[in-house]
Amino acid sequence: MEPHDDKTPLRPRGRGIYLLPNLFTTGGLFGGFFAIIAASQGRIEAACVAIFIAGILDGIDGRVARLTNTQTEFGVQYDSLADLVSFGMAPALVMYHWSLASMKLDGITPGRLGWLAAFLYAACAALRLARFNSQVAHVDKRWFIGLASPAAAGLLASFVWTCHSLGLDGTDLRYPVLGVTVLAGLLMVSRVRYTSFKGGSGPKSDRVPFFALLVAVAVLVALVLDPPKVLLAVTALYALSGPVMWLRRGKGTSPPQAPVA
Repeated sequence: MEPHDDKTPLRPRGRGIYLLPNLFTTGGLFGGFFAIIAASQGRIEAACVAIFIAGILDGIDGRVARLTNTQTEFGVQYDSLADLVSFGMAPALVMYHWSLASMKLDGITPGRLGWLAAFLYAACAALRLARFNSQVAHVDKRWFIGLASPAAAGLLASFVWTCHSLGLDGTDLRYPVLGVTVLAGLLMVSRVRYTSFKGGSGPKSDRVPFFALLVAVAVLVALVLDPPKVLLAVTALYALSGPVMWLRRGKGTSPPQAPVA
């Protein structure tokens, strides 16, 4: 092998790999955008599936960035903006087009409550992401404070998907839908603590307990049988786990400099 000539410029290495995590983020953004379009066209099941696909891609992009050592501030901010679309705007508009828009049948004021509830959810998702970005340097990765926006989006999407698969009309369920939408939004900005299923910070932060792996396998098997109902059960149990643990602690407060997600 001939020695390298010092006058020959070195080809930059590794720059192209930065595209990889951002491609996953873009895929998640596309999933959220597609969900909005599909919901406006009445394709409710496709919209719900798109939100879950966006959630899967959102979980992959950060791990790919860490695995390939391609974390950048641009990637962090891009991921946050994509999350606002996929887990803020998309679920809110799915709920609105499927059910909340029909509240105008009860009069002008209920009609306004319908779109205001959808806006409240989207605003809470934005506030949650802003809170996370402002405190990201002080987080304890073992916990989320407030329901994570992908989990909240999954709760709404699985709720709509299950009702749709059972032949239930969103118009008839408009008031329960209003309650679920508002509750999911408020849980995102609450101080209720949720487990992140991570062992802590550092290089091993992406590792999970062995029991969590067994639960994940069981959920995957159940998904084959009835995806919407299983997803609704999983997301609802997770959403309720925070308030239940909070009540069991005797309504205790979160520790100082509590983490967010």
